[in-house]
Order: sequence, then C-alpha cells, then structure tokens
Amino acid sequence: MAIEVRIPTILRTYTGGAKVVEGAGDTLGDLLTDLDSRHGGLRARLVTDAGALHRFVNVYVNDEDVRFLGALDAKLNDGDSVTILPAVAGGAFGFAAAAAIASHSASHPVTPHAVAR
Repeated sequence: MAIEVRIPTILRTYTGGAKVVEGAGDTLGDLLTDLDSRHGGLRARLVTDAGALHRFVNVYVNDEDVRFLGALDAKLNDGDSVTILPAVAGGAFGFAAAAAIASHSASHPVTPHAVAR
C-alpha cells in the first residue's frame, strides 16, 4: 500500500529535505510508525508521549482533517494523500519551533565567524 505524505519545511530535516515521501499503513498511526522507521524522529514531532497528535500539528487525509476521521485511528487506503501542516499561530507551535531549532542548533553549532553582524 503506497500513501503519499507531504512534509512541511520545518520537518524536512527528518526526511533528508524531501517534500514528499511514501509510506504504508492501515491507519494514520500505522503510517507514522512506518515513516519513523525510515525517517527517525519524525513521529515524535507529531505525536505526544500520551499517544495523541500534537495540538500544533494539522494532518489531512485527502483534504479531510484527521481529527474528524478518528485522529491516529483514521483509516487509510492505497493511493491516499496525507498532508502534514504546522498550525499557523503563536502559542504551542512557537515553542515547538524553538525546540526544533534548538535541537538542530545543538547538532550544528554556529561558529563566531558565521554569525551575521
């Protein structure tokens, strides 16, 4: 089963820069687990420790919001298109973006001569 997944810019570090990846699964949760097996860390950016989608992430299956389709239990079919979009507002997403930047910065330190003046 091939499912096309559109990845937002902020998460493309997990997919090697790919805008679109393919995955498989009977549910959205299965798909995210499959994607995480090939793009480690991606699922953790979308799913809380409690096993729910983060509030600041919007996921659509064929343009339908998964929150109305069963969230992680949303059923998927071969050929479906999944779009992941970060929420476009302040609050929680701002903290998530800051955490992502901090995580990325920790693994790619900036040298003094690289800082713009």
